[in-house]
Amino acid sequence: MSAHGDVDLGHTLAGWTGTALAGLGAAVTGAGMCLDRTWALWLGAALVVLAAATTWALHLTGWGKPSGPRPADQWDWRVRDTGARHGHPDCLGCRLAGRRLTATARTRPHPEPSPIHP
Repeated sequence: MSAHGDVDLGHTLAGWTGTALAGLGAAVTGAGMCLDRTWALWLGAALVVLAAATTWALHLTGWGKPSGPRPADQWDWRVRDTGARHGHPDCLGCRLAGRRLTATARTRPHPEPSPIHP
């Protein structure tokens, strides 16, 4: 059991990559403000936009996970969500990509996720 109980807080490759890029973008923007460099402000803003796009792309390819509780064997960040190609219920990113689930697809369980290394 983790410090947060039986809850997976979404530690995924998509989440970690997006957070790292957004943190770097914020640091570059902050440095640009302190050094009075306009180009650094734009570079930092571009990194934050890149973070959002990268996170979304990784989520759609299965390296992100849907919100909500998951079995403990799917908590590892290296477990790929093979059901991502069908979309996740109530997921804004999936809806923006045109992956809308029908009512019958919402009740159907997703296939088991596969680890990175078979």
